Amino acid sequence: MSFRFLLRSVVAPALALSLFTSSSVFQTSSAAADSTSRRAKQSAKPAKITDFDASRAYEHVKKMVELGPHPSGSEAIKKAQQYLISELKSYGLKVIEDDFMATTPRGQIPMKNIIGELAGQKPDIVLITGHYDTKREPKDFVGANDGGSSTAAVLETARVLSKTKPEYTLWFVLFDGEEAVIDWGAMNGKDNTYGSRHLVSKMKADGSLGRVKAMLLYDMIGDKDLNIKREAESTGWLIDLLWTTAHSIGYQKQFLDSEQYISDDHIPFRDAGIPVADLIDFDYGPQHTYWHTSLDTLDKVSGESIKAVGDVVIRSLPLLFNRLNHPVASSTKSKIE
Repeated sequence: MSFRFLLRSVVAPALALSLFTSSSVFQTSSAAADSTSRRAKQSAKPAKITDFDASRAYEHVKKMVELGPHPSGSEAIKKAQQYLISELKSYGLKVIEDDFMATTPRGQIPMKNIIGELAGQKPDIVLITGHYDTKREPKDFVGANDGGSSTAAVLETARVLSKTKPEYTLWFVLFDGEEAVIDWGAMNGKDNTYGSRHLVSKMKADGSLGRVKAMLLYDMIGDKDLNIKREAESTGWLIDLLWTTAHSIGYQKQFLDSEQYISDDHIPFRDAGIPVADLIDFDYGPQHTYWHTSLDTLDKVSGESIKAVGDVVIRSLPLLFNRLNHPVASSTKSKIE
């Protein structure tokens, strides 16, 4: 930011000598006033969009990376689970531990979805979600962006909103088992999204899925060069709502109007008829070379990028609640309408 100041001393030539002293005082006073104005402008900060803290988000990513690789069923993921549960409880949220056994190409693997519940004025639920597990291969994969950034976003969104009484009940869901055990296409395309598929199945069985009115998903949002495209498997009106919010608060560069198709944890909810939105930057590193490699490390991640997406989600919630209160003809088809 730069400032330009214009100082003018108008002194009649004939009176230059006699007014030397008073002119000097005038110039000194003007300089002092300008200095005060400069300090005031420099100290002024842009209006805060939300209380989402970029540095807190970054510290969450750092914590997850420090745990090392933590694929589903590993000893390391148990430490991650302890950390996530502790954080959510520290925000005053009710924590639900959703343990299950997943059938994978390598047999049964224990997994755990972790849910922080913030009771709203209504019992109906809006899900704010992301996954926290890391990929099994390569062995040194720590998933700073792919796993770490989504975890950080869910936690920091939960902290900010825990101070409020939302209109709808909010579930902050951290999915286990998003990553494939062997390959995304194995088991007829079912070697993936274990946690989200399990939660949909469980809620269908106990009759609670009808309470879920929308699902928002964070994934790979920590890239320093953040470019999120509209995800075309998501619900059109919900994507439109998020993009309108993003552009209205100054995140046009991060939220692009081009389109992409992504298979992710939102698909089981979409297939169950729930409005969904997947917020993902699937362009990570030169020619996407950081994705699912040992290059997905902490130095590639920006807390400010995570904050940008968190800001958009938080600022979109009142609009989402209003839309849910006043539904219009809409579609959960993959194409944006």
